[in-house]
Amino acid sequence: MTSLKESTTNSLLDTFSELLCHQSMILAMNSSFVDPLLQFESQLGIIESSFKMAFSIPSLDKVKMMGKNDEDIEDLENLYQSILNIYEDTILILVSKDLYKLQILKEMTKWMNEDNLYLQEGVMVIISRVLIFASRKVRGLTSVDAPCLGILAAELSLLCSHKDSLIAQQASLGLYHLLCIAKCQNAAIVITTTMKNFRHGSHNFMTFSERDSLPNTLHQDKVKLTQSVGQILLPSLLTDFVWSLLKKLSEPDYTTASEAAAILNLTLEYYAQKVTMVSKIVDSIYKQLCENSSHIMKQAMLRVITLLTCASPRKVIFQLMDYPVPADNTLKLMWEAAGSEASVAPYVLKTILLILKGKPGEMEETTLEKRQFSLDATNMMPVAASQALCIFLSVSSYKKAVAQFFPQLLMALMLQLFYSSQLRVLPGDSPLYARDALRVLLNCSGLQDVDTALQKKNCWNQFSQALYHHHGVYLIAKTLSDCNFPQFPETLYYLYKMSVEGPRRSEDSIITIIFLTEILNNFFKDPFPEEFLVLFRNWVNDSNPEVSKLSLQKIANMSPVINEIENSCSLLISILDAFLSKEKTVVIRALLTLRRLLSRLDKMTYSSLCTRIASSYCPLMDHSNRGIRSMAIRHFGELLRDMSQYTWMLNHTVLGGLVPLILFLEDKEIIVVKACKYTLEICASQLKWSTSYLLKDENYNFELVVLNICNNLLAFHESFITDLISDTLGFLRSSQAYLRRGAVILIGYLAKLGEHLLLREEIAVMLEVIDRVLRDEDPVIRELAEITRNIFKEIAHKMTSSSIKQSFRRLFKFIYTKRLKPLYNWPKDQTRESTEIKDEKSDKEGLTEDNDEDTEKE
Repeated sequence: MTSLKESTTNSLLDTFSELLCHQSMILAMNSSFVDPLLQFESQLGIIESSFKMAFSIPSLDKVKMMGKNDEDIEDLENLYQSILNIYEDTILILVSKDLYKLQILKEMTKWMNEDNLYLQEGVMVIISRVLIFASRKVRGLTSVDAPCLGILAAELSLLCSHKDSLIAQQASLGLYHLLCIAKCQNAAIVITTTMKNFRHGSHNFMTFSERDSLPNTLHQDKVKLTQSVGQILLPSLLTDFVWSLLKKLSEPDYTTASEAAAILNLTLEYYAQKVTMVSKIVDSIYKQLCENSSHIMKQAMLRVITLLTCASPRKVIFQLMDYPVPADNTLKLMWEAAGSEASVAPYVLKTILLILKGKPGEMEETTLEKRQFSLDATNMMPVAASQALCIFLSVSSYKKAVAQFFPQLLMALMLQLFYSSQLRVLPGDSPLYARDALRVLLNCSGLQDVDTALQKKNCWNQFSQALYHHHGVYLIAKTLSDCNFPQFPETLYYLYKMSVEGPRRSEDSIITIIFLTEILNNFFKDPFPEEFLVLFRNWVNDSNPEVSKLSLQKIANMSPVINEIENSCSLLISILDAFLSKEKTVVIRALLTLRRLLSRLDKMTYSSLCTRIASSYCPLMDHSNRGIRSMAIRHFGELLRDMSQYTWMLNHTVLGGLVPLILFLEDKEIIVVKACKYTLEICASQLKWSTSYLLKDENYNFELVVLNICNNLLAFHESFITDLISDTLGFLRSSQAYLRRGAVILIGYLAKLGEHLLLREEIAVMLEVIDRVLRDEDPVIRELAEITRNIFKEIAHKMTSSSIKQSFRRLFKFIYTKRLKPLYNWPKDQTRESTEIKDEKSDKEGLTEDNDEDTEKE
């Protein structure tokens, strides 16, 4: 027995001696000029060793039993207390120099929980004393560098419910003084703020002014504990507090995990809005549940998701949508947890709608959330959002919110359905979540009949085919209209708003115009109200050719009521603007649409626009596409025929289009030649020319036609001749040999016709141009150019001076009646080259290849 007492005494003395040595080393480091982080890590290693020595000694009661008498007992008790005092003094000295080293207390709670042999009451006494000292030290300060307070608060909160009342009391005392320190981290915090909208009744927050009772209540009332912690800790510290408790849910000790869950849920219920790093918390829960699907704290973790969604729906939803597609069972459970509160349903749906603006399979950084939360190189969040909607939309508590956002969800899902059908990232047999969500939306919105009707039409099954999608959108819109869906007013308003604001992608415009057109067709008679006509007028010149054609097609269908449209002129002008499109199919559709409208347009409006329309046809007569060329030429002639009473208005325009009408008589395409003959005959009829007989025979002589037209031009004002010469010069640079050949002949006749009008400088320019043609690769063109050059030289030779020429023109302009004679005798055999004109059958086949079906109809 004596030997055991001596051994215990020696052990205590050795511990005392070791602690003194450790204290010296720690304090020596404290005064050195070592890097602060390295210094702290070195000190912490020694302190841990001191901790294990100091709190591994027997309890004080056992030590007292070793004493022989009262004096021995007192000595042993003093030695025992000295050991603890040395350790405590070391911590106090470090904290007095730097409050950052309060982190040692956090480490002490961790070491204490590692082994039950450590004297927990003694550890808690030291922790609470150090915190009391620190709280006194910080009085009057406006900032404190103590980042560990959140984690330490979590540890002390758990100990406030310890089964040992002494430990619980020390923990609550330490937590109280920790909160005093935290108060100094933000002098602007108003401690007396009370909780508004308290979830469970009308209870108020515990105010920090209740100093006397707070330490005693912290270990008795979890609600007041969480209120005090949540109220005082800054967001960063409260996040650490929550994060630390979350990790405790995976503790093997069920009591600790259960206690952590209770405190965590109460904290988030009142203060979830202060928590940062929400996405990290959500991700941690997902990983824990994936590792252990039967986690004992599963429901507690899912409740955390619910509470975080109530406070930060956008952050939670963005994180939940950024996991691999398709979603696993764990993720589905988390979706259900996020959608369990009806109060945040509108915010959840708004966030999902924001995600659905993205296009799956693309890298898009259109929002801050996308940049912050996206984990994958490819944006698959919209696909995940579509799958999540299958869960959210079916929740009964979401019914009101779904009704509120029905139009937005309807259009977003139809767009996603289109994107998904074209997506190549997912396997071909992957389910179309957008389609499934769309069906859920219809069923939960009281539109079961629409879903059934579309299923009978086999609409849903065919949506997996990309080419079917536009027709599918039409079917959905038509079926909704046929069923008189009650959401029509708000859907129409949203479509109008979406159209005015402008969609983000051209695909959006296509879907919008198809859907809008169909529901307007079912609820309004033509013409549409002006507000919607403005949209179609704007869409005519959309950057997407498909949108332009859809709009033009609808406008063409309104031809029977064109005269009832208030702003029909602006509608027609917008179609003329489409003539400038680089997409040939748009130009063709615009030509057909305009002609269809003009056939029904009242003459008064028609006459006010006829000059502008005729001028718009002229540039298209030289278009590279044969279908557009022929259509523009023929429509030009039909306009002249329609406006036969207003010929005087169109004389200038007719002469402006005369050059291409003549030159394209030599076109290799039979439909272009026929269109030119048709229009020239109308011109001849309207202008009282005698050209028609020359065009009736298919083997007409091109030079005779030119000669006849030039002789007819004598009846017009002479200034037109110089304009015609200028227009013809431009065709000498054409890539088509027949146009260059025809231009050489035409310019020769025009020069001869207007020789008394031309100036020497003009002849010089014409000679320079024709000299370049003399080097043409086509020998026939070179031969004709030589004749034309001689004509120019002859005209130049007759000139004296500009002033004399001007005088003669003034004297003889009314009596000048010179008639032209053939100059070229071309072609030599007086017949048209048969190889240049294809037969009508082959031409129709070629037209079908180059243009759409409407061109062939024209």
